[in-house]
Amino acid sequence: MVAFTEEHEAFRKSVRGFVEREIDPHVDAWERDGQMPTHELFAQMGALGYLGLEYDPAYGGGGADHLFSVVLAEELGRCDAAGVGMAIAVQTDMATPSLARFGSHELKERYLAPAIRGEMVTAIAVTEPDAGSDVAGLRTRATRDGDDWVIDGAKLYITNGVQADWLCLLARTSEEGGARGMSQIVVPTSTPGVSVSRKLDKLGNRCSDTAELAFTGARVPVSNTIGTIGRGFQQQMAQFQNERMVACYGRVAACERALDRTRDYLGQRTAFGGPLVANQYLSYQLAELYARVDLCRHYNYACAEAYVRGEDTSRFATIAKLAVGRLCEDVARTCLQYHGGIGYMEETWTARFLRDMRITSIGGGADEVMLQVIAKMHGM
Repeated sequence: MVAFTEEHEAFRKSVRGFVEREIDPHVDAWERDGQMPTHELFAQMGALGYLGLEYDPAYGGGGADHLFSVVLAEELGRCDAAGVGMAIAVQTDMATPSLARFGSHELKERYLAPAIRGEMVTAIAVTEPDAGSDVAGLRTRATRDGDDWVIDGAKLYITNGVQADWLCLLARTSEEGGARGMSQIVVPTSTPGVSVSRKLDKLGNRCSDTAELAFTGARVPVSNTIGTIGRGFQQQMAQFQNERMVACYGRVAACERALDRTRDYLGQRTAFGGPLVANQYLSYQLAELYARVDLCRHYNYACAEAYVRGEDTSRFATIAKLAVGRLCEDVARTCLQYHGGIGYMEETWTARFLRDMRITSIGGGADEVMLQVIAKMHGM
């Protein structure tokens, strides 16, 4: 078992209280609206120090250990709509890690510090209409013109894209093909030539806004490049590990809460002369899912501990992403099934949960890509 301290547990209590007070009462309205007030919510979280837990205190970060990020993800995973945790994770673990690791002091002061304070909302702009899990196939191009990059192309399925103030953009900056010749660039969304083509209508995670973005001659300084020109692909692959890790932490907590709620419902619902939970088949199915939750949780913790030790967590993150994605689908399907007809109604949490969990096996690298990576690790 990972060694959570009293300080970690006090932080857990703080985050859980925040979710119950400031998030859960509003998620139904946010789901109906198709987005949440990201600037307002992030400002609240920034004031509490939630948005830069592991980052350098010189830029407003907490300088905390990785286990605080585990706790934050787990507690956000328990909230009533998964889209909230997704939007926050983009801010904390998908769009900012490269900037924190490789960015210049000037870039960190101008873009990372306001993101940590919750004054700026950020997004990660990698996926394109013809390049999703195959990141090496992206076409958006940044052409150098003196001291500027001139950016042309399009990005698709960009979480926080409607409300973002700046993007961590991955673009081609040379004629080299495949994974070579890409760079990560900070692109303010106020830049002329950057526009939201459309707000996308998703199956689940509806309170998290998602956009298609267009870039037409958008000009930003070359000094906005994160890290080394031409190393963007490698930097993004490292950033993906943070994304997968934090997603797995949160989803396992979401699955456990869903099983708890279903167990309680089966204890209250009577049929065939007794509570449904007394049906051995139902209870055994839930028991098996609880066992899988426990296995995934402890695998997550092993991953977190390896990360704390400074080890490469690529294998951990890849396997966890695959296993947790499939766990989410099985838990969501079972919970809805065991609620019967009422589980199929929008008034019941199970309908939203089923929709929200489906993205786990798609976003951040589809199951098939995770299998491809694992196969390569084993020489296949």
